[in-house]
Amino acid sequence: MTRAVLSIGSNLGDRLAHLQSVVDGLGDGLVAVSAVYETDPWGGVEQQPFLNAVVIAEDPDRDAHAWLRRAQEFEQAAGRVRELRWGPRTLDVDLVACYGTQGPIAVDDCELTLPHPRAHLRAFVLVPWLDVDPAAELCRPVRELLTELEVDVAGVRPTALALET
Repeated sequence: MTRAVLSIGSNLGDRLAHLQSVVDGLGDGLVAVSAVYETDPWGGVEQQPFLNAVVIAEDPDRDAHAWLRRAQEFEQAAGRVRELRWGPRTLDVDLVACYGTQGPIAVDDCELTLPHPRAHLRAFVLVPWLDVDPAAELCRPVRELLTELEVDVAGVRPTALALET
């Protein structure tokens, strides 16, 4: 069995509906869903704020590469267009980490790097991840990583929105 941590975000169209499509698409494999946060864009491109959340899912038949393909399928279904790196998008689904029966899965090939190489720099990933897993670890405990991102944490604002499970 593999467990995947997915960071989901949207800043175009019906942002909440795009996030909900991932929750719905995971079906019975869904383990946990974080609160929904509004976050400032990351990467230096002028654009509207994002809605972000983290979901955790399990599937006995999916390896890390299959999780990546599933994430890309969610993006394609939402009409994701990749015109500008870190630009606006209907849906962004990042595979942050994957865990097997022996613990964290590390991958470094031309298609996939796990754990996600920039997740430790992104408060919009770490804050919601702690919502669903207070003991979360990436390269170190996520709680520790957040203390190094004090300025960015202020850009991750809780909302009254929720994803339905």
